[in-house]
Amino acid sequence: MTTIQTILSIAVCMFAGLMMTRALKRLHLPDVTAYLIAGVIIGTYCIGRFVIGGFSFGFNDSVAPVGRFTIISDIALGFIAFDIGNEFRLSDLKHTGKKATVIGIFQAVAATLVVDAVLVGLHFLLIAVTGTDYLPLPACILLGAIASATAPAATLMVVRQYKAKGPLTDLLLPIVALDDAVGLILFAVSMGVAKALHGGAMNVTSILVEPMLEIILSLLLGAVLGFILSLIERAFHSNSNRLTLMITFVFLTVALAMLHFEIGGIHIGFSSLLTCMMLGTVFCNVCKTSEEMMQRTEKWTKPLFVLFFVISGASLDLTVFKEPVFIIIGVIYILSRSIGKIAGAYSSAKAMKCDEKTVKYLGITLLPQAGVALGMVSTVAADSVFGGSTIGNTVRFVILFGVLIYEIFGPMMTKWALTRAGDITEKPANKSARVLNPLHRERHKKV
Repeated sequence: MTTIQTILSIAVCMFAGLMMTRALKRLHLPDVTAYLIAGVIIGTYCIGRFVIGGFSFGFNDSVAPVGRFTIISDIALGFIAFDIGNEFRLSDLKHTGKKATVIGIFQAVAATLVVDAVLVGLHFLLIAVTGTDYLPLPACILLGAIASATAPAATLMVVRQYKAKGPLTDLLLPIVALDDAVGLILFAVSMGVAKALHGGAMNVTSILVEPMLEIILSLLLGAVLGFILSLIERAFHSNSNRLTLMITFVFLTVALAMLHFEIGGIHIGFSSLLTCMMLGTVFCNVCKTSEEMMQRTEKWTKPLFVLFFVISGASLDLTVFKEPVFIIIGVIYILSRSIGKIAGAYSSAKAMKCDEKTVKYLGITLLPQAGVALGMVSTVAADSVFGGSTIGNTVRFVILFGVLIYEIFGPMMTKWALTRAGDITEKPANKSARVLNPLHRERHKKV
C-alpha cells in the first residue's frame, strides 16, 4: 500500500464518519453507530470492492487492507483506557468502589455461566437433530468466557457525546474497566478446560499463573509510568506542553505493553488496556491539574476515535451471513449473553442497594462487545490446538456475528438506558463556536 493510498484511506475514513453523523442526525443515533455504519459502507464488502485508477476509496484487500491500520486501533484503545482510568479517583471510589467491584465481577461471571449452560444444551440438541457436531463442547466453553468481555470504547464515546452524569454513569465506567481483568482470568481458565475437553491435559501455569502475572505486571507497569508522568509534568507550566507529555506517555505505554517474553517456560505479557488504565488512574490521583488536562485530551483524541470506529466498522466480517447454522448459534449466543449480563447486573446491583434506575438499566449498558472479545478470538486462532480447527472457526464466526450486531445496536441501547436512567438529560453540547455566536445567528437569519 503506497503512502498516497494510506493518506487517502485515512481522509476517506474521517470524511465518511463525519458525513454519516449528518445523514443519521434525524434518527438521533449516537455518533459511534454512525461511524461504524460508515466503516461498513467503505469496507471490503461495499465501496472498498471498487478500485478506480489504481486507488480504492475505501478498504480493499489488495489495495488498502484494513489490517494495515491496526496501529490506529491500538493507540485509540490506549487513550480510551487512559481516559477510563481517570474514573478511578480515590475521592469517587469511596462511594462507588465496593459496588463497582462486586457488580463488575458478578455480571461477568453470570454472563459466562449462562452462555456456557445454553450453548452446551444447544450442542447436544444440534447433534440430536442434525447428527453433526456443529458446536463442539470446547467451543461452548470458550464462547462462554468471551461473553464476559464488554467494549469500553463504545460506552465511553456515548457517555462523552451526551455528557452523561449520574449514579448509573458513576458505576458504569469502573465496571467496564474491571471487565478486562475479570475477562482475562475467565478466558484463561476456560481455555485450559477447553483443551482438557479436547483431549489435552490441564495446565496450571497457563490457567492461573500466566493470567495473574499478566494482570499484576500490567497494573505495576502502568503505575510506575503514571508516577513518572506525574513527576515530569511538574517541570512544565504550559498547558500545550503538558498535553504533549500526556500523549507521549500514552504512546509509550501502548508500545511497552506490546512486549512479550518468556522466563523459565512462563510466558510474560501485558494487557494494553489494563496498563493504560492504570497509567490514567495513578496520574489522576497524583497530579493536581489532571482533571483540566484530561478535558484538553478529549479535543485531541476526537479525530483519532472517529478513525478508530470507522476502521472497526470496516473490519466487520460480513461473510458470517453465508453460514446459516452460525447465524442461529450467533443469535442464541447474543440472547444468552444479554440475559446473563442483564440478570447478573440486576441482581448484584440490587444486592448492593443501588438506586432503582441503576438496578433496572445497568445491564443494558454492558452489552456492547468488540475489542477485548476480538483479542480473545485472535488468541484462539493463534493457539496450536485450536487454530485452524473446527473449534477455532466456530468461535471466530460466532463472535464476529455477535460483534457485528453489538457494535451497531449496542451504542443505541446504551444511550437509551442512560436516558431512561436520567443520566442523559439534554442534547449533546457539540455545537461549534460560530453557531453559538449571536452575531453569526443574526447574519444567518438575514440570509
